[in-house]
Amino acid sequence: MIKIDPALTPASLRGPIERLFESSEAKIAAIERRWDPGLGGPVVTREGRYTSRGWTEWTQGFQFGSALLQFYATGDRKALAMGRRGTALHMPRHVSHMGVHDHGFNVVSTFGTLRQLARSGALRVDAGEVGAYELALKVSGAVQAARWTALPEGRGYVYSFNGPHSLFADTIRSMRSLALSHSLGHCLMGENDRRISLLGRLLTHAETTARYNVYLGEGRDSYDRRGRVAHESIFNLNDGSYRCPSTQQGYSPFSTWTRGLAWILCGFAELSEYLQSLPEPELREFGGKARLLRRFVGVARATADFYISQTPTDGVPYWDTGAPGLARMGAYLDRPADPFNDHEPVDSSAAAIAAQGLVRLGNHLKATGHGAAGRRYLGAGLSVAGTILREPYVSRSSRHEGLLLHSVYHRPNGWDFVPKGMKVPCGEASMWGDYHVRELALLLKRMIERKSYYTFFAA
Repeated sequence: MIKIDPALTPASLRGPIERLFESSEAKIAAIERRWDPGLGGPVVTREGRYTSRGWTEWTQGFQFGSALLQFYATGDRKALAMGRRGTALHMPRHVSHMGVHDHGFNVVSTFGTLRQLARSGALRVDAGEVGAYELALKVSGAVQAARWTALPEGRGYVYSFNGPHSLFADTIRSMRSLALSHSLGHCLMGENDRRISLLGRLLTHAETTARYNVYLGEGRDSYDRRGRVAHESIFNLNDGSYRCPSTQQGYSPFSTWTRGLAWILCGFAELSEYLQSLPEPELREFGGKARLLRRFVGVARATADFYISQTPTDGVPYWDTGAPGLARMGAYLDRPADPFNDHEPVDSSAAAIAAQGLVRLGNHLKATGHGAAGRRYLGAGLSVAGTILREPYVSRSSRHEGLLLHSVYHRPNGWDFVPKGMKVPCGEASMWGDYHVRELALLLKRMIERKSYYTFFAA
């Protein structure tokens, strides 16, 4: 279980945050100098150098989005130029990509961040360029929403790249693309000029995810433990019935892949913030703001409680709660995680994503009159951040292109590098881990400096 330090504050992490962005600057520049865009997006490191790993191009936005976050945090105009140039050259094809569930990763991290920077005045561009960012976001949200499987009783979901039968936990964070497109006044146009609400599809996808991918301790099967998450849900498309849990990157359908858990925690926490920002009349036809917030916050709290209880004391999880080697590690939840052990790898990227979710959930609860619970989750998020913003997780070596070490991509497929003399993957980074630790650090930095609160829908 995570050991929450009640004395920890965002300000106590000022030094590690500053050092993180110092290290980040050189790593962004190193990748920019060396990377061949013909390879697609960089995905994971191997012996300290980023490599591609074909599955889908879901990480390219994190490359250029990281440069934009660096500018957002430090004012580094070289990073801004890298992010703008990379977005202009390589990201437009992602805007209309019909084949993936990753628009919230690729498009919001680039065009969405550029729009925020321009609207805030940090990036001085003309109205035409802002309009181009907003057009990209409008189209992206509609394209993502069109990847739709309808279920009986008005349910449905944005399906994964596995096909229309497949609902991924990860996709909750692509609902950001639908949210931004809706807030910009856009909708999806269907057959016979039918106007389809992007907010409606966001809320329907979220409810379907909550119902089938998140366990709430209500006895749905023998492994129904409150807060546990299934990476994938499978449906019979002949009649729309739910068939079973599944997983692509976890150990089994009946254990919890911890990055999938982190996606749910972070996604529902930030969507709770988004719903809170909407006027009540906008949500009335979907059941009302209060009911929706109870559901979203309830899911976020359930997954947060599971993460806290099933993670070692320092806040860094092993890659799956049911990974078989954990049985040989004794009381592994009662001590800090060991990225150099002989049995199972940790996943620092899951920690970075979950930490942001915990911080956002804590802040939301504090702001809505639930101070004690809010302080607990905020404290947990800060405790996780206090670990991963320091060594051995942050790389300060000029010979390593990664920023956040000990990330894992696909353990079942064996896609992660195992160093000589070690028995499990360790010491490597991922593009999404690097991006999310930067995003976490930016969120905390702006809290410390009492600047406008960082959200995907700001400005």
